Amino acid sequence: MKKVICKVEYDTDSAKLVKKHTEGQFGDPAGFEESLYETEGGKFFLYVNGGAKSPYTAENIKRMSKKEADLFLAK
Repeated sequence: MKKVICKVEYDTDSAKLVKKHTEGQFGDPAGFEESLYETEGGKFFLYVNGGAKSPYTAENIKRMSKKEADLFLAK
């Protein structure tokens, strides 16, 4: 998935996957996945996707600061 946020392109195909977190089984309406990526330029973003009853009802990319990425890695 690609998304441009504040004139910066975030792309799951070209960034490095740092950590992936999954809740539930595939097809579970409350299940979701969160994948932390780092771009070549050192920027972090979170790819999210989930079922209809999950916190992420649609596929999306959210940019993250280094501090937010560190907090995600710590949990």
